[in-house]
Amino acid sequence: MITLYGSGQARSFRALWALEESGLLFEYNHVRIGHPDEGGTRHSSYLEMNSQGKVPTLVHEGLVLTESAAIVNYVAALAPEKQLIPNANLVDRAKYDEFCFFILSDLEQPLWTTGKHRFVLPEERRVDAVFATAEWEFKRSLKALEHYMEGNEYAVGNRFSCADILLAQTINWAERFEFDMPSQFIAYRDRLYQRDACRRAQEKAKQ
Repeated sequence: MITLYGSGQARSFRALWALEESGLLFEYNHVRIGHPDEGGTRHSSYLEMNSQGKVPTLVHEGLVLTESAAIVNYVAALAPEKQLIPNANLVDRAKYDEFCFFILSDLEQPLWTTGKHRFVLPEERRVDAVFATAEWEFKRSLKALEHYMEGNEYAVGNRFSCADILLAQTINWAERFEFDMPSQFIAYRDRLYQRDACRRAQEKAKQ
């Protein structure tokens, strides 16, 4: 049995959505981020699995994974018939990897910087001056995203993949953090969030 530990719309939502898409049996456990008591990410039992005290954490047959992109790719590999990662040829897989790395290293980075300096870091470590730079970086990344997508229906190739999960949730973060998002990407997010698997994941994430 696969067990996923997560919290709301944190990065764990990506893993939860991927699991719902995969059709695999799994258990979802909500944890409270930053709490030291039982059921919190700073409790000793959780820190034994994830020393950073963050989400997500996936446990499966002795394997522990704590990075969201690694988890969605692992889940996809467990359900190859769903084709959540390209497996037809090396070129398609390389383009998939490229897009995922772009999301994590470029598109998401200024959003996470903003989040850390708004509500994650201790108040004495927050620097308001980073917000303008983060917004500038995000606008640059949006231009690259427009090039990557080029009017395509999905992130990579002509079908849904875990790259779409990563991208759609990142767009959702951007809107929640009040970054300006072009209408075509909001429409893309809205369309993917209507998928049955995503709706099921959203219901579980509310628990």
